[in-house]
Amino acid sequence: MGLMRRCCWTHHYTLPLCIWSKEPNRFIQHLRDLTGRMSSSGGKGAGLGLKLLLGAGALVYGLKEATYTVEGGQRAIIFNRIGGMQMDTILAEGLHFRIPWFQYPIIYDIRAKPRKISSLTGSKDLQMVNIGVRVLSRPMASSLPVMYQQLGKDYDERVLPSIVNEVLKSVVAKFNASQLITQRAQVSLLVRRELVERAKDFNIILDDVAITELSFSSQYTAAVEAKQVAQQEAQRAQFYVEKAKQDQRQKIIQAEGEAEAAKMNSDMFTSQYVKVGPSCDQEPWLPETEENQSSSEHC
Repeated sequence: MGLMRRCCWTHHYTLPLCIWSKEPNRFIQHLRDLTGRMSSSGGKGAGLGLKLLLGAGALVYGLKEATYTVEGGQRAIIFNRIGGMQMDTILAEGLHFRIPWFQYPIIYDIRAKPRKISSLTGSKDLQMVNIGVRVLSRPMASSLPVMYQQLGKDYDERVLPSIVNEVLKSVVAKFNASQLITQRAQVSLLVRRELVERAKDFNIILDDVAITELSFSSQYTAAVEAKQVAQQEAQRAQFYVEKAKQDQRQKIIQAEGEAEAAKMNSDMFTSQYVKVGPSCDQEPWLPETEENQSSSEHC
């Protein structure tokens, strides 16, 4: 069995040392109780056992205070009570040692964390826009000592809301309300580029920036809907006008075709009549021409 499960036996007194790792105060109380029992029992053996027990307890407590663990996805920096922040020390995952009381670790989580931030701002045509973005942020591991000195551990609370609002107001003011809808991809790209550059000034890395919400005032929304309805009505009326014009053109073309056909029939009939010529029993209604008169005289 390991050190964490061992127990120290002094005569018939037992003290479990396994409690030191989680409850050091309870461990000290056990030492005091055991000291009192040994003092009351007397004897050289009790005194020697007490010294050994106190030495073991001090050793175990010292080991606990001198070690610490950095978990996966974390980094640690060291603050020295004498020299201050150790600017060149950034510790990775694993077990590390420190000088108790003089040094203590400050552990940062360097994994990306999502955060949603909304802002109410005005567009280029003075329309109020409620825009929300989701950002994935993490600290720059190589700059953790500087970040701790300037911003502390709650860097995201101190920095992200202010720079996100600043960038959103700057970008939205470049577009009209309608352009924010039709050119949303371009707006999102511009917001992302400016936010990433702005966050670098504070040693913050933004892995992703996305627009999750884009809404307007109720008055503007109602006006847009009314405009769309009016446009649809105008398009419908234009369709009816074009249809009527098309029908009229079709009728004209049809009438012209019928007139042309009638004329062609009339010309064909006249040409056939001239080629055949009149007979002796010509009807009285035929026109009198010189040819007709000679034919009549011949008959």
